[in-house]
Amino acid sequence: MVISIKNLQKKVKLDSRQIRRTVRKLMNIMDCCDKELGLVFVDDLSITEINRRYLGRDYPTNVISFSMLEGEFSTINPDILGDVIISVETALRDAVNGEISFAEELDFLIIHGLLHLLGYNHENSNTYENERMTKKEQELFFLLHGYSFTCE
Repeated sequence: MVISIKNLQKKVKLDSRQIRRTVRKLMNIMDCCDKELGLVFVDDLSITEINRRYLGRDYPTNVISFSMLEGEFSTINPDILGDVIISVETALRDAVNGEISFAEELDFLIIHGLLHLLGYNHENSNTYENERMTKKEQELFFLLHGYSFTCE
């Protein structure tokens, strides 16, 4: 398992060791221990530019994923999942608004980004796909934090 972490923002101090432990645990749970993943932490200005350039949206967002398992060249190296880019500023605002800790918000965004890399989708998809991704996010979050999870 190869996990590349780049912190390109300076507004919030991140615990890279904890983030790496979180990603390792998630990748073990998702049975993708033999895969590679890139995590990039940026500020709102940077993610706005990425969002504009690649998705045509001119605003900051919390997380964007770039899968290497999709598209014309997806079979070149199937061990590389792709990159998850997280805006630390947006994550911090979302944590405050959601009344959860910043660490929990980062965990959720890592889960969300990883699921996108693994083919889960909630954008431009049907209700079934939305619910499937939401349930998987909840399951992974609970497992990550040591809570039992029951699917209703």
